[in-house]
Amino acid sequence: MAYSTSLWPRSVALGDFNNDTRLDIVVANQFDNTISVFLGYCNGSFANQTNYSTGNTPFSVAVGDFNNDTYLDIVVANTNDNTVSVLLGYGNGSFVNQTTYATGSYPLSVAVGDFNNDTLLDIVVANYGDNTVTVLLGYGNGSFANQTAYSTDSAPYSVAVGDFNNDSRPDIVVVNYGDNTVSVLLGYGNGSFANQTTYSTGNNPVSVTVGDFNNDTRQDIVVANYGDNTIRVLLGYGNGSFANQTTYSTGNNPLSVTVGDFNNDTRLDIVVTNWNDNTMSVLLGYGNGFFAKQMTYSTGISPSSVAVGDFNNDTRLDVVVANLNQKSVSVYFGYPNEGFLNQTSLITGNGSRPKSFAIGDFNNDGQTDIAVANSGTNNVGTFLRYGNDSFANQMTYPTDSSPWAVAVGDFNNDTILDIVTANHDNDNVGIFRGWVLDGVRSSRFAKSLFFVKRLSHHFVDEMRSDMICDRFCSKILHEIHDKIGWFHLESSYMIHVLHAADYPNLYGLGLYNINENLAQYLISGKKQ
Repeated sequence: MAYSTSLWPRSVALGDFNNDTRLDIVVANQFDNTISVFLGYCNGSFANQTNYSTGNTPFSVAVGDFNNDTYLDIVVANTNDNTVSVLLGYGNGSFVNQTTYATGSYPLSVAVGDFNNDTLLDIVVANYGDNTVTVLLGYGNGSFANQTAYSTDSAPYSVAVGDFNNDSRPDIVVVNYGDNTVSVLLGYGNGSFANQTTYSTGNNPVSVTVGDFNNDTRQDIVVANYGDNTIRVLLGYGNGSFANQTTYSTGNNPLSVTVGDFNNDTRLDIVVTNWNDNTMSVLLGYGNGFFAKQMTYSTGISPSSVAVGDFNNDTRLDVVVANLNQKSVSVYFGYPNEGFLNQTSLITGNGSRPKSFAIGDFNNDGQTDIAVANSGTNNVGTFLRYGNDSFANQMTYPTDSSPWAVAVGDFNNDTILDIVTANHDNDNVGIFRGWVLDGVRSSRFAKSLFFVKRLSHHFVDEMRSDMICDRFCSKILHEIHDKIGWFHLESSYMIHVLHAADYPNLYGLGLYNINENLAQYLISGKKQ
């Protein structure tokens, strides 16, 4: 599933920005000096982006709570004006305007940690232009002290934080593009750091991350080497030093690397984006410090950054990739024992503005199909899946104005999946009944039945996230608690509203056969 961003999405990070327990996405857009925030829904889909201004050429983004209000904030490294921008979060998914702080020359990467053990988050920045990392200690109110600089090797490109000597004090690791090294700076726990110790990497290292790859409780390092199409793993001894690197092949020009347990075996795996062949590579870990050969998945154009999280609450890690030259981010959902589903582009039509999707087997062929709410063309589209993971062209069904959400379920207990949409501009929901044609379960749906009671904007906005999470009946009944609606569905599947009147104390919602011709009524009524 791909989502549009602004120009040149260069870096991506994750966090819950509106305190709904669902992961959201933030992207740094390098060429239009903004970040884009995508708020997540519980089914793994995301709202359209909201943009916020940054400094000049935002290149890297990270998240943390910088003012101790329990709301996540954002920090961005701005390459061309030698600053970081801090945007404090309101906890509802929106952010205050940026405050900027000076860094070294040409900052390319930013990370966060508590470097002086005061329980307040601090910032570390890798400065490509002057061969330093700079540390900005946080005051806990969202502001930061002036930077302190530490020397690295040539052209530091990416920075990460970990505890490499098991002293409970955060340390810093940075990869140096110009010298083909990684620098480790051990922390003293008071906000200062020892001089660097360097280790060899592959050619032109551009990304680094930290994890325990051999289950010895000591943190290890993995580096993506842009110049020789490899990642290199350096196992930690737990005293701040590291073993010689082990090399694994990737795609062409690996640019961003991170880790996660993608097959739920409690062993860390690696995912890396490959800039020049538009793929990402997944290397499953054996738990002993070694990894299987890469599995590759197609991405958008020029994948520049990768992050990991569970977007659809199925306890399996998913992946989000920023595609720099496609102005998009792609989301890949994890599957048990199958890795990730390759992205497939499905055409919803010009101006359709697909807003939400849901899945189900609509024609009982054992294949998972897709339903999409097309907010721009006022319809719901269905894509039937073939057995080879391709899909038929879209079939569309008219909705009311601006369908923002879609979900599926068997709402009348006939074992056939139905579709429901939330129509934002008309404040209503519409139900499309799946049907049987000549005794065979069909892939088509009856025309929509619309609830005549106008629903609140609050309900329509929230249906996408709440109703898909099995709250359909309770949400509908709450909203139409003072109405009863009778809707007649004739054998021709034409809809007529028979009656709508006040009726207090509604109890149930159901679909019933009324006569021998199987005319259907949608009734919500009080308890008998």
